[in-house]
Amino acid sequence: MRRPPFQSAFQGLVRWTCRLAMMVFFRIRVHHLDHYPADDGFLICCNHQSHLDPVIMGVIAPRPINYVGRRTLTRFKPFGWFLHFNDLIAIDREGGGMAGLKETMRRLKRGESVLIFPEGTRTRNGEIQPLKLGVVTVARKTRSAILPIGLDGAFQAMPRSSWMIWPRRIHVVIGKAVPFAEYESLSDEQLGLVLQAGMQQAFEEARQRRQR
Repeated sequence: MRRPPFQSAFQGLVRWTCRLAMMVFFRIRVHHLDHYPADDGFLICCNHQSHLDPVIMGVIAPRPINYVGRRTLTRFKPFGWFLHFNDLIAIDREGGGMAGLKETMRRLKRGESVLIFPEGTRTRNGEIQPLKLGVVTVARKTRSAILPIGLDGAFQAMPRSSWMIWPRRIHVVIGKAVPFAEYESLSDEQLGLVLQAGMQQAFEEARQRRQR
């Protein structure tokens, strides 16, 4: 969907500023970018290591994306405005999150891509946690392809227990997309296992590359 010219220009400025900062400060590296689908309208599913993750995914994606995040992030009005202006889809966990889920599906159906962290929250130890199956429901109802992604290094740069940011190497591995036709006949539990395996494989490769 086209954004107003000012919003598009502002988003572009934010992306390139963050991209430069990420390259310099974290020496971020992206692997298998050729796996990134040519067309939009898919779910990007990534492990969640830190508050840096949405920024990381925004700068490594070839095209602008939408972000799913909890509504509490918008309590500080100026920051909330900034997030919404950069295509945040706010989820109200206390209210069940239905409005946010419906908006996620609307954007997917009109051909936009959406980033979601299926673990539901940041990891406490750097490892991937069990996934919540809500992402499976969204994917199935919108017939969207799912793109598993694994990142490593963000936990070391900004762990959950700290608001300090440290210069650490970050590696991102893009897995192979799973189109609707490949998972249409799977149960929600089976699709959840496929997604977990895809994210885990990408994460392990990212960790191996970071530790070299």
